[in-house]
Amino acid sequence: MAMELSDANLQTLTEYLKKTLDPDPTIRRPAEKFLESVEGNQNYPLLLLTLLEKSQDNVIKVCASVTFKNYIKRNWRIVEDEPNKICEADRVAIKANIVHLMLSSPEQIQKQLSDAISIIGREDFPQKWPDLLTEMVNRFQSGDFHVINGVLRTAHSLFKRYRHEFKSNELWTEIKLVLDAFALPLTNLFKATIELCSTHANDASALRILFSSLILISKLFYSLNFQDLPEFFEDNMETWMNNFHTLLTLDNKLLQTDDEEEAGLLELLKSQICDNAALYAQKYDEEFQRYLPRFVTAIWNLLVTTGQEVKYDLLVSNAIQFLASVCERPHYKNLFEDQNTLTSICEKVIVPNMEFRAADEEAFEDNSEEYIRRDLEGSDIDTRRRAACDLVRGLCKFFEGPVTGIFSGYVNSMLQEYAKNPSVNWKHKDAAIYLVTSLASKAQTQKHGITQANELVNLTEFFVNHILPDLKSANVNEFPVLKADGIKYIMIFRNQVPKEHLLVSIPLLINHLQAESIVVHTYAAHALERLFTMRGPNNATLTQANLTLITICLKQYVYP
Repeated sequence: MAMELSDANLQTLTEYLKKTLDPDPTIRRPAEKFLESVEGNQNYPLLLLTLLEKSQDNVIKVCASVTFKNYIKRNWRIVEDEPNKICEADRVAIKANIVHLMLSSPEQIQKQLSDAISIIGREDFPQKWPDLLTEMVNRFQSGDFHVINGVLRTAHSLFKRYRHEFKSNELWTEIKLVLDAFALPLTNLFKATIELCSTHANDASALRILFSSLILISKLFYSLNFQDLPEFFEDNMETWMNNFHTLLTLDNKLLQTDDEEEAGLLELLKSQICDNAALYAQKYDEEFQRYLPRFVTAIWNLLVTTGQEVKYDLLVSNAIQFLASVCERPHYKNLFEDQNTLTSICEKVIVPNMEFRAADEEAFEDNSEEYIRRDLEGSDIDTRRRAACDLVRGLCKFFEGPVTGIFSGYVNSMLQEYAKNPSVNWKHKDAAIYLVTSLASKAQTQKHGITQANELVNLTEFFVNHILPDLKSANVNEFPVLKADGIKYIMIFRNQVPKEHLLVSIPLLINHLQAESIVVHTYAAHALERLFTMRGPNNATLTQANLTLITICLKQYVYP
């Protein structure tokens, strides 16, 4: 059934959209039900698009754009053996109008329509929507950065799937088509935008728009180069890499933000450039070789001059990940060989980024679930600590001896600081435990913990001298972070620490089930579960101990 594109229908639709915003469910729900009942009618999506173009009421415009996007999300895909939910005439009309509409809408609506284009593009591009790219690329000429950023945002959401799709001829054909239409205009836009940044170097609002464009352009560069090195980008590497290098070293006071938590445009751009450089260093090292030393220098300078504030976390972790990906490749070994370089990396990059900060302490106490997820389940991919830990592992690939030597000195001095005044200096010990863990862990699985350890680190001695004393202390609520560290140490190195020590740990872990700290008692339960399910040739005694202890546990905690 078709709904006419009439003023009456537009009026009706406006009334119902208004009602869907009503907090009263007796008004809101019937309106939502009505819209669901008519969304199968021909022209329904075109009425929504007409409304968001012509309505005088901004709230209705935004509401229509969100409703349209959700409609596309639910209905656009054609499922085999099921009826087509959108008639062909509507599909053609939507594709003919949506790009223009998206680019001429205010940002809030632009984002919704951009998402809708990406959903349609995933299904129809390139076969059923061959002119999408041409239409988008033509808008680069407009010189209007509101329009340009709309195109870039849409292109980013269309192309970012290239980062995780499996190689196939179909995918490669599509990427080639995109590169043929998009790579040159994108490169020209990149150069033009950088020139505009110098022209408008003193205009904060212009710079904000231009830097938003540069971030999107850098993300597109990553997506288009991810599967393979395209010939076009290889031929134009000079342009891209020289400009990326310039942007990495750029600092404009107008782009600095006072916010300590939220990354600003400058940080987001530099983070993405670190990712782009790491991609080239890892995948295309021969072609990238001559640019690499200056990126290492620029990223190194970035790391030693960037503060500890949370807003720099993504930048710092991406910068460290870049060094980590470079240092373990044979090609670049010579850049790190010098003892002074190694000492400098350890002292200026690794140690400062392993420190437990106020933000970590806050998460430990007030957001324990998130803390546990990051620390224990490995969702800490963007944290400074995780990146520093990866860098230690990377450096140990070729320089295990010297790196272990340098860090042993740090670990000892941190532990001495802690011993002088534990209640003030407990963070030094936390960093020492983290360093030892990073140094010793070569290979790891969820099931067995560490399966391969650095022979140069005496894990048992460290356990007896520095982990056990914390867990034996009478007060299970004192120094909760160190308690959690100690329990995690047992969990990780359960296959390296001799069995008799694990047996000593079990009653201590049981005590910690009563700790007030959510992190501590969760870790204790987790560690016990890991120890009880250990498999190995000599676990008979451990199993015997398990039975006794499980009985004690049940008596003490479950049936007190």
